[in-house]
Amino acid sequence: MAPGLLRLHFHDCFVRGCDGSVLLDSASHTAEKDAPPNFGSLRGFAEVDAIKATVESACPGVVSCADILALAARDAVVKVGGKYWSVPLGRKDGFTSSLVEANASLPSPFSTFSQLVQNFAAVGLNAKDMVILSGGHTIGQAHCAVVIPRLYNFNGVPGATDPSLDPTFANLLRTLCPSDQPLTFVGQMDATNATFDNKYFKAVQSRRGLFPSDAALITNSFGRRVVSIAAKNPGSFSADFGKSMVKMGNIRVLTGAAGEVRRVCSAVNSN
Repeated sequence: MAPGLLRLHFHDCFVRGCDGSVLLDSASHTAEKDAPPNFGSLRGFAEVDAIKATVESACPGVVSCADILALAARDAVVKVGGKYWSVPLGRKDGFTSSLVEANASLPSPFSTFSQLVQNFAAVGLNAKDMVILSGGHTIGQAHCAVVIPRLYNFNGVPGATDPSLDPTFANLLRTLCPSDQPLTFVGQMDATNATFDNKYFKAVQSRRGLFPSDAALITNSFGRRVVSIAAKNPGSFSADFGKSMVKMGNIRVLTGAAGEVRRVCSAVNSN
């Protein structure tokens, strides 16, 4: 569940800030969790509900769902080999969740470097944060839908493959992802997928990043420099990742009467 819990926190913070809005249900299916980038792929809702129930039984009305997401993401990373970082607390939960806002705000796996920089800048994160936080893909998982456009008829050219992909890796991916099977699970995003480490950056350097957005990191001189440092120095990456996670966890935080501490993470309080 480590990648699922980490991704929940990411997807919460990029839409309306870190306010637990990604957890809200909608009877009309218009909440963030119903948006195409989230629906059917976000995981960890049941686990967060179980954490919340346990916390509520010990100290009701104190710990927000937004804080639980931040803590669960940190602890999940630590459980699979990442380094500990201190998580600032005191977030309140929001009252609104929007499919439209999720579609507009979440980074796309098809983004270019400049698009990624703009997307992260919109929430107060810089280019280095963007590259370092992409390192969360070290425990990421993917479906063939994102990979297939790079393997078959790339850019509309019959038989073409994305030239930014290592050819040997592309041949392997074609065996895993037939052109007519976008829902097939392609699996790991680096060689040590069950461990949080810097191997993702080594994969990106070797032109073995799965997503177009992974490949985009080395299309820019600054991006290449950050990737190179992270690939060479796992300690530096771990320290930078913790710092960038803290910055991300501070996006548009609600405090005081601007939010609440939900009793159940999937619904706003009724009174």
